[in-house]
Amino acid sequence: SDGSIRLHQMTSEYPLLQWNDSTNGQPIIALQWALTRPAVFFVLDTSSNIYIWDLLENDLLPVAKQAIPENIVTMALLGEPEKTNGLLGIVLAQESGQIDIQYVKKKWALP
Repeated sequence: SDGSIRLHQMTSEYPLLQWNDSTNGQPIIALQWALTRPAVFFVLDTSSNIYIWDLLENDLLPVAKQAIPENIVTMALLGEPEKTNGLLGIVLAQESGQIDIQYVKKKWALP
């Protein structure tokens, strides 16, 4: 609810990494790992901002932020982890009921 993200290892109750206020205090609606690149995850906040984290590039801050003009209520990622074509998409569900699919740059999708 405060925009904090914690990365846990299954064998410990304490986080490996923690990012406080990662969304400038906006509550997080969804967080999903990239299906094709394990070091990348995507965060959606209540202000319809999508943050892209690439832990191999920067483990302190997101590497990109994209504001979506529509009111997004949830997101899901699509891709085929067994294929190395770097095709990764984000499905965005708008408050109006409309669905939008956007493809991610290859640098965040390639294994």
